[in-house]
Amino acid sequence: MKYKKKTFCQLQVKLLTIQTLLTGWKISTSLQHQYHYVSDSKNWTEAQTFCRETYTDLATIENTEEMKQLINTVSSAGYNSDVWVGLYSKVEWKWSDGYTGSGAEFRSWETSDDEPDFVSANQFCVIIGGGGGWWDDDCSLKYPLICYRGTQLEPEYVLVNEAMNWSSAQRHCRENFIDLVTVRNDTENTEIQNLVPSGNWAWTGLSRDPNFYWSDQSNFSFSNLDNTANLIGSMRIICGVAALHRSGKWRFLPCERRLPFVCHSIPPPPVKRQVVKLKDEGGGLLCGSERPCCESWHPEKGKSPTSILKHFKWSHSCAQ
Repeated sequence: MKYKKKTFCQLQVKLLTIQTLLTGWKISTSLQHQYHYVSDSKNWTEAQTFCRETYTDLATIENTEEMKQLINTVSSAGYNSDVWVGLYSKVEWKWSDGYTGSGAEFRSWETSDDEPDFVSANQFCVIIGGGGGWWDDDCSLKYPLICYRGTQLEPEYVLVNEAMNWSSAQRHCRENFIDLVTVRNDTENTEIQNLVPSGNWAWTGLSRDPNFYWSDQSNFSFSNLDNTANLIGSMRIICGVAALHRSGKWRFLPCERRLPFVCHSIPPPPVKRQVVKLKDEGGGLLCGSERPCCESWHPEKGKSPTSILKHFKWSHSCAQ
């Protein structure tokens, strides 16, 4: 393609490629939420309603950078204690054999030890001690186990005095008996506790959902859970706070507690600028630094200027 020296030429070219370079805003992939501290004390459900009506939802935190941002937002308001965030956990105890009949809600928690206490938010399975009390515990720990054979209504209890984690204990009972033991009343509890090895505990068939949830239904992937106790009692749902006095660590409280809270909103997407370099069919640069454009370019009618690897016609006035 020829250019007349020191003259202007009108070019009409069919482009084969558009190389697009984005400049301007720097997009952070780690900060997806903007946080808003609300000092009015509300229970968790009221705080959730307020956040959904005013912003997007109760705060979701998905990485360390967002955790720091939330701490800075609350601390800058002069507050340094518990605030509601969008975290919650379902407390739905279920028996391994699926029993839901009469006595399915029987419990024998070791109340002298504040059970169930959900230490480190990592105790989802239940053991029984020699005194007949129950503890929630880490399902990965190893204890002897008590299985049953016969039927749900007329069970025969069997001690397996071999230490296993809860999942292995469940599998062992199902492969060799019926299932891990279900306990429906004080009489059964006494019979089972007498099988527990002296000075030890044994797995029962009681466990619960090990998952955590965010109010906005985001996936729970990042964790900042504290190693403290979380007293569950008979609650069906427990709600999450960020403890500012413990570096923002998360723990669970009764959802009826009234506390300040943090909402989040989704920042609008950043505006981007595009720098477009155009090449002709021969690979030559059009309207580059050596031949600056004198007039604006435009796409062929009906075509998008941001499409890639498409054919366009462009009109240029370029100086040689």
